[in-house]
Amino acid sequence: MKEKLKGIVESAVAQISESDGMDRLNEIRVSFLGKKGELTSVLKSMKEVAPEERPLVGQLVNDARAEIEALLEGKKAAFAKKLREEQIRKETIDVTLPAKKPMMGRPHPNTIALEEIENIFIGMGYEVVEGPDVEYDYYNFEALNIPANHPAKDEQDTFYVNSNIVLRTQTSPTQVREMEKGKLPIRMIAPGRVFRSDEVDATHSPSFHQVEGLVIDKNITLADLKGTLAEFAKALFGEETKVKFRPHHFPFTEPSAEMDVSCFKCGGKGCRFCKGSGWIEILGCGMVHPHVLEMSGIDPEEYTGFAFGVGLERVALLKYEIDDMRLLYENDVRFLKQF
Repeated sequence: MKEKLKGIVESAVAQISESDGMDRLNEIRVSFLGKKGELTSVLKSMKEVAPEERPLVGQLVNDARAEIEALLEGKKAAFAKKLREEQIRKETIDVTLPAKKPMMGRPHPNTIALEEIENIFIGMGYEVVEGPDVEYDYYNFEALNIPANHPAKDEQDTFYVNSNIVLRTQTSPTQVREMEKGKLPIRMIAPGRVFRSDEVDATHSPSFHQVEGLVIDKNITLADLKGTLAEFAKALFGEETKVKFRPHHFPFTEPSAEMDVSCFKCGGKGCRFCKGSGWIEILGCGMVHPHVLEMSGIDPEEYTGFAFGVGLERVALLKYEIDDMRLLYENDVRFLKQF
């Protein structure tokens, strides 16, 4: 048995020394140390060895296995070193060559517009507040004076998760949540993504962004609303910007209005950009409805407030003269790198 083990080791040494790559080395490992290898066969024949000789034979087999494994590992390390040296030779880097300039990302037009709007209102003392995209029906509709039979709750306009939960159609629910906290006065804006069941075209999308604002305090009047939004328009579109308010209807404000700004391209003279009118519609606004205050636990006899909402995409389209809203979502690098 000792001579047989010696012959196996000698054979392994010869084959390992003559091997020319990792594939051949693995074949040698299997032939000597695998389940059907030569050393395994010796172990299986141990039952034929006399009991008193088995410990000695077992030790000899283990010694042979250890020697073969050491030879395999040594040869494997030699192959790896040779491979690494060849790789280094082939992949030599010429440090005198000019470096490749990494491509840098650019802010998205929506991001630029949002940061500008936030900075304007933060400068006026407003707080930026965020709320959930998936909202309860109560906060999205009922608490904003939109009853169960209101057209705005139709399924063709709203994405319903179930009868009680919707994808928010506006960021106004965030305002309700702030009013319910009872920490007055309130001066806040609520930017965020909203969802409506609209067809995708140049001016509509089922997912877009709004920035809504809310002020609640004692002795707040319509004059405060008009003055605040006039300053906002001047900060956003230029000092020469003028504003115009047109009567409108929103369930959660009374009185309500839509605000236009004088065209910042033609100065109000009329051009293609403003479709010849000299004015551009920019946002909706109004005084907070007393019933909305009551439902949020605020006494309308003591406190009043105003609210407004502007579409973030609309601001981006106007400021950067973009004709198609879809360009904001297609991630075309040729378009985005202009900003």
